[in-house]
Amino acid sequence: MRQRVPRLTALFWVVKLLSTGVGETASDFLVKSYDPVVVVLLAAVVFAGCFAIQFTARRYVPWRYWLFVCMVAVFGTMVADVTHIVIGVPYLISTSAFAVVLVAIFVLWRRVEGTVDVHSVTTGRRELFYWATVLATFALGTALGDLTATTFGLGYLGSGIAFVVLFAIPGIAYRLHLPATAAFWWAYVLTRPLGASFADWLAVDHARGGLALGTLPVSAVGAVLIVAGVAVMQWRAAREGRTT
Repeated sequence: MRQRVPRLTALFWVVKLLSTGVGETASDFLVKSYDPVVVVLLAAVVFAGCFAIQFTARRYVPWRYWLFVCMVAVFGTMVADVTHIVIGVPYLISTSAFAVVLVAIFVLWRRVEGTVDVHSVTTGRRELFYWATVLATFALGTALGDLTATTFGLGYLGSGIAFVVLFAIPGIAYRLHLPATAAFWWAYVLTRPLGASFADWLAVDHARGGLALGTLPVSAVGAVLIVAGVAVMQWRAAREGRTT
C-alpha cells in the first residue's frame, strides 16, 4: 500500500496556492481569447488525460500529481464560470450548490471508507473520492471568491485579505485541538478563493480594482513558480527513494 497524495509540507501549501491563482487567470485568458465552447471541450479532454496520467501511477509522483492539480484548477474554474456566465446562475446559488455537493462527497466518502483523512489515500477507490473532493473544492472556491468580490462588493484585494484571515483560522484551531482532518480540509477549501482572489487582483484592469498586469503574464509567472516548486518536490522524492 503506497500513499497516492503528497505529505503536507510548507511547499505543498505554496504550490497549491499558486495552482489556484494560475487556474483562475489561465481559465480567464483562454475563455476570453478563444471560443469558450471549444476551450471548455478541449479542457475536458486534457482533464481526462491528466487524470489518467495521475491515476495510473498507483503511488505519489510529484509531476503527475501537480499536473493534474493544475488541470483541475483550470477546468474547475471553467465549470464554475460557465455555471454563472453561460447558464446565469447567481454566485450565491452556485456557491451553495457546490457546498452541498462537497458535503455529499464527504459523507459518502466517510460512509464507504470510514475516514476522509488525506493520509489514508492508499487505494484507487479512496483516490477517486479524493479527486472528486478536490474538484468540488475548486468549483466551490471559484464561486465563493467571485461571490465575495462582486456580489458582496469586497473587491479582489479585499476578498484576498478576508480569505487570508479565514485560512489562518484552522491552523490556530488545530493547536486548540480541532481534529487534523477537519483543519486540513477547511484550509484546503480556502486555498482556492485565496489564491484566485490575489491572482485576479494582479491581473484585472484598474476599473475592476486590479493592478492590470494581465491574465497571461500572471499565469506565466505563476506557472514558472509551480514548475520550480514541483522540481524541488521531484528532487526530494528521488533523493528519498535512493536512501530507502
